[in-house]
Amino acid sequence: MQNDRSVRIGGASGYWGDSADAARQLVMQGEIDYLVFDYLAEVTMSILARAKARDETMGYAPDFIELVMQPLLGEIVRRNIRVVANCGGMNVAACAQALRKLASEAGIELCVGVVEGDDLMPQIERIRSTGTHDMFNDCALPPQIVSANAYLGAFPIAAALDAGADVVITGRCVDSAVTLGPLIHEFGWRADQFDLLACGTLAGHIIECGAQATGGNFTDWREVADDWHDMGYPIAECRSDGSFAISKPDGTGGLVSPLSVGEQILYEIGDPAAYMMPDVVCDFSQTRLRQNGADRVMVDGARGLPPPARYKVSATYLDGYRACAQFAIAGIDAVAKATHCADALLRRTRKRFADDGLPDYHSTASHIIGSESLWGDNQQPNARLAREVVLQLEVRHPQRAALEIFSKESTGTGLAMSTGRCAVGEAGRPRVTPVVAQTSFMIDKSDLTVSVAIDGRDIHYAQPPVTCGAPVRPQPMAESPATPEQSSVSCPLLALAVARSGDKGDIANIGVMARDADCYAIIRRELTTTRVAQWFRHLTEGEVQRFDAPGLGALNFLLHRSLGGGGTSSLHLDKQAKTYAQILLTMPIPVPPALAQRLTTAHGLNSPEAQT
Repeated sequence: MQNDRSVRIGGASGYWGDSADAARQLVMQGEIDYLVFDYLAEVTMSILARAKARDETMGYAPDFIELVMQPLLGEIVRRNIRVVANCGGMNVAACAQALRKLASEAGIELCVGVVEGDDLMPQIERIRSTGTHDMFNDCALPPQIVSANAYLGAFPIAAALDAGADVVITGRCVDSAVTLGPLIHEFGWRADQFDLLACGTLAGHIIECGAQATGGNFTDWREVADDWHDMGYPIAECRSDGSFAISKPDGTGGLVSPLSVGEQILYEIGDPAAYMMPDVVCDFSQTRLRQNGADRVMVDGARGLPPPARYKVSATYLDGYRACAQFAIAGIDAVAKATHCADALLRRTRKRFADDGLPDYHSTASHIIGSESLWGDNQQPNARLAREVVLQLEVRHPQRAALEIFSKESTGTGLAMSTGRCAVGEAGRPRVTPVVAQTSFMIDKSDLTVSVAIDGRDIHYAQPPVTCGAPVRPQPMAESPATPEQSSVSCPLLALAVARSGDKGDIANIGVMARDADCYAIIRRELTTTRVAQWFRHLTEGEVQRFDAPGLGALNFLLHRSLGGGGTSSLHLDKQAKTYAQILLTMPIPVPPALAQRLTTAHGLNSPEAQT
């Protein structure tokens, strides 16, 4: 293998349901060597577990077979592109068999590898009996667990590629492993070359969410909005020394810049200096980004530490039922009418519960969409004057019968409450659905057996020996109370930074990247944990931590207990913290007048709306 050659890896999926156009674009226009897919969010595993329980031939992501491989398999083979996807979900073998059947019917020879061993359901009672606790709240494992999957690493994927697999299908693995596995295979990286593994992990992390690295979900959205219909998808161009560039296919929309790539680096990583993966603990705090031509960014500076001795396990369990009613309400005092509607419906149904001997709700949440309800007390003064809002009333209860009452009454009171009300979304009553909640715990790597097979033939696989490191504890940065300059004016954080947010269970992660060095100095001084906690006081019940990434000129915040228990069971309007960055970017920051003028003019923030 030549050290000066590069391997081009295209990231075609950030979740089950991502656009099938991504794979077609990368195959036909990307000149790639590998096509990789991440399909598995936490809640996806429980959906696939239930699908397999209904039909033993299901339990995987059928989109991979039907929307990607069926139309593109011929081109993939003709162009000698290898494919890695964690689309196997809860039934890796069935997914591989479906792909072999597709190839056979098309008259195409295809070597299909599989990686299994992540499914811990056969061991769950043994694990429970050892006293295993949730890694975040230290509670005992709940009853009625329906899925439990360890996050596997990249070396089994590399082993399948070493054995000749054209396509590798896995169950649950860390999102970046589908990229790191091919790099280990191509360059022969060892398990103790931690800096290289960290670089490969970073490349995988950047492309694992598809177009989020190429201008999708970008703070400066006006720079790319005209291209949303033809967004480019990311390509990592990687070399054996760990250096790599991020680009996209020529002629496609979107943007690859230090800010667009930097937003994605900060996405959901917690402490940038201690991002824990199965194969390596990554330090991205000194990562540097450099524009290297149009839509091409060079990335370097990632470092690695020995990996943890345990795998993280994500499990889901049944935890009662939920329902959601939505109405549009219009007219003068629309917000007040919506508030009264929600209160009246809850009082009405609670009376029925008492009459029928049913317990009270587990929890309720009323959101008046259009009145800046996500902002809490930080909403603009005129937000409650909206003349058109949507009332979203979400409820949870341990018994289905109670929520059937709620479902009936939410539609049955249409003539008894507010005027100016109409239906929103699906016609008919709100559906009552099971709540699938999430818990996470750790398991020793020695308690899990990973297997690799090629076309039904087992390949001997043993995890490469490496000395694991002691548990790395996140180290929030020390901060001093903000002391703004005597002469300053206020402008929104948006003028100084871009930001992106997401979730990790019940923890919200907000990454904030300064627009330049002057802005970085200001946000390090002004954007304290105290101010962020105060800004999100209506949502956050736990600690706020701040971490520094000086190489990126960025800060990363963790807001503990801020998502109502986590995305799969939360009643929050934003269950996965996707809007939290936008909420934070409206925070007023004191800035020297000259800098404020330069920034607000440069970024179109001189309007009264932007200044409030």
